[in-house]
Amino acid sequence: MFWVVAVVFLAVALVLFLLSSFIAPKPIVLNGAHVLVTGGSSGIGKCLAVEAAKRGASVTLLARNKARLAEAVEEVQKYITDGSKQKVQSVSADISKDFSLLEETVKQIEAEQGPITALINCAGTSMSGKFLETPLEDFKRMMDINYHGSVLLTRAVLPGMVARRQGRVVFVSSMAGQLGLFGYTAYSSSKFALRGLAESLQMEVKPHNIQVTLAFPPDTDTPGFAEEQKSKPRETRLLSESGGLFQPDVVARTIIQDMVKGRFLSSVGVDGFMLSTVTSGFSPVTSLLDAILQVSLMGIFRLVCLFYQFHFDRTVKKCQVEGEADKGDKKSS
Repeated sequence: MFWVVAVVFLAVALVLFLLSSFIAPKPIVLNGAHVLVTGGSSGIGKCLAVEAAKRGASVTLLARNKARLAEAVEEVQKYITDGSKQKVQSVSADISKDFSLLEETVKQIEAEQGPITALINCAGTSMSGKFLETPLEDFKRMMDINYHGSVLLTRAVLPGMVARRQGRVVFVSSMAGQLGLFGYTAYSSSKFALRGLAESLQMEVKPHNIQVTLAFPPDTDTPGFAEEQKSKPRETRLLSESGGLFQPDVVARTIIQDMVKGRFLSSVGVDGFMLSTVTSGFSPVTSLLDAILQVSLMGIFRLVCLFYQFHFDRTVKKCQVEGEADKGDKKSS
């Protein structure tokens, strides 16, 4: 009986080993490559550019603020490994509006830096507020910046990758693009949309040897996060704090590593791993180990999520009760 079990185990292990070569994409080499990073003037975007430069890539930073772009270029240049081959440049553009202008911008960028090996869509903004108190135009603004901007620039860059039959496309979503939280009706909607885009696009471009990575960074210590904290509803702030605060260089390093490997899902931290596992669903399989862990752990993680949900609901209810009590005290005084 022991030998039968051992043979079956070895046979399964051999099959999984043979299948892994068909599932896992071939890693790319960033040394000598050209990486385009949107939102590269600060925060996670700037750290992504630094990580790419450390690996020997030439980098183009794209954002709207020219002054911050110039500062970011100077910082990224400190990390290049070969000054004779690597170049760091910046382009000021609004990626959410004029597609024809974006096409011309991409042509100009590639004329100066060479074909784009990897496009990292990191440009985005965040806001929070209760649904009935959020101006309707803010829902459109979130979609324009966080979703449509990624669609337009990817549309401008992708034809060249298809023609060369190689490339990487990264969409930086958020953990708020995996679960909806109090106060994020506008923001989460735009980040959830990126998942549908990434999953559909991966199926289209896989035959062209192009891999898509969908990243779900947690709360990250960036200027944008600090600004958002000033106006966050109390409920949103309390719920977000349960996931901790990560440094942008740690988040960027993980995203770059996963992009190089061609992994579809990219997460940071224990909570990030749990969320990516329990929400994996029909997402593309780019790692046999990930697939095994998802099948094995999904039920357990779903149970853990139920406890999180109970905690979230209790926190929101507590804030509501305390808020009503404060109103009553003010009226009586």
